[in-house]
Amino acid sequence: MEKVNALKEKGNHQLSANNFDGAIAAYSEAISLDDKNHVLYSNRSAAYAKAGRYQEALKDAEKTIELNPSWSKGYSRKGSALAGLQRYQEAFMAYQKGLEYEPNNATLMQGQKEIEQAVINQLMSQKVEMPMDLDPQSPPPQGAKQPPPNKGPHMTNLNPEDENLPENKRLAKIEKELGNAAYKKKEFEIALKHYAKAIEHDPTDITFYNNIAAVHFEKQDFQKCIAECEQGIDIGRENRADFKLIAKALTRIANAHKKMGDWKSAKIYYEKAMSEHRTPEIKTLLSEVEKKIKEEERKAYIDPTKAEEEKELGNELFKKGDYSAAVKHYTEAIKRNPDDPKLYSNRAACYTKLAAFDLGLKDCETCIKLDDKFIKGYIRKGKILQGMQQPSKAVAAYQKALEIDPNNAEALEGYRACSMAFHSNPQEVWKNAMADPEVQQILKDPAMRLILEQMQSDPNAVKEHLKNPAIADKIYKLLESGIIQIH
Repeated sequence: MEKVNALKEKGNHQLSANNFDGAIAAYSEAISLDDKNHVLYSNRSAAYAKAGRYQEALKDAEKTIELNPSWSKGYSRKGSALAGLQRYQEAFMAYQKGLEYEPNNATLMQGQKEIEQAVINQLMSQKVEMPMDLDPQSPPPQGAKQPPPNKGPHMTNLNPEDENLPENKRLAKIEKELGNAAYKKKEFEIALKHYAKAIEHDPTDITFYNNIAAVHFEKQDFQKCIAECEQGIDIGRENRADFKLIAKALTRIANAHKKMGDWKSAKIYYEKAMSEHRTPEIKTLLSEVEKKIKEEERKAYIDPTKAEEEKELGNELFKKGDYSAAVKHYTEAIKRNPDDPKLYSNRAACYTKLAAFDLGLKDCETCIKLDDKFIKGYIRKGKILQGMQQPSKAVAAYQKALEIDPNNAEALEGYRACSMAFHSNPQEVWKNAMADPEVQQILKDPAMRLILEQMQSDPNAVKEHLKNPAIADKIYKLLESGIIQIH
């Protein structure tokens, strides 16, 4: 398992460095050792997608979903792969399926928005072929008179007002239009020559520098893209360019840093762009990068060896009765290894001693979520619920523990103690149960009251009622609360 984790981290590092082939190789080796690990397939799917190998990305995404159908990220990977294949309707539905499991997932919602925008762009491109990342001229309104054709060496469509421009600016605009046309066709070297000529005619217009940067971005020459944007920003500020164009250049610098995996630099430039011109799109990009930085910092902090050291320090302090200090060490251990259920169990024990039952209960739930066969998690939960004077819920926790190990002494003792509480103080049990709104609602239901009366006169009737899932859930809730008991 350690080798698998090491390979996964190696793949993550390669992916962050945009070494997609290296990432794919690392994840593939990890999968050969653990072919049931859905996270590995998910990560390899991401690497394939970034490498433009969308069919392979889709295959891994589907394998991820097969292994863990309720994990929303699998559907995010599938949507991304399908979008890369331009199967937009299927991509949209993949994101929608993921939202059924995690309705507020920002990545899935953003994926759907990108699909919608891609479809809109596709429809628009059928009417007017324009490079999306440039600054082309707006088409004249329908019915307006077309300007006479330019008689110069290059034929291009200029607005009527362009005829009154100074000669240098008019020629620069012609070169820009020719550059835009080449950009559309992905003839990047030709586009660069025209944009360079535009700058020769008019070196004061930030737009030309932005367009050159866009070409370098498309060619994935991100350092040249950044340098061109920075030069454009300096020119733009000197000549009082529109703040929207400054923001556009800053955003492109941020996008370039993002492509290179430099999340912190990307964050800085998105923030600068926001200070020039605040838009929802830049805000979304900034939020995504901030989440990525936070996740990278969390991953970088993980160190199972140091986690074990902190756990041992916590254990020593726990034995000495210094529970508050022990909590600090267990908390640090959890940060170093957040997937170890034993750490949450140990901290829950401290919270129990400190009577911080809510915090302890939360740790028990996390512990059980990480490993539903970890018996100590259920025993800790039972003890905390006893401390909270909720014997019926504690019984349910101990029952779970006994399902794992019917002979566990702690679970047996806790179960017996809680069972005795039902009989020794039934009024208290009733009082605690009636404080639960769900129990109140069940008891107000006339149909359930009839069923409960029938169960009193004919205990065997419960077997029939348990066949109905909706009724069974309510009966189990009443059993858990101690309102009804089956002997």
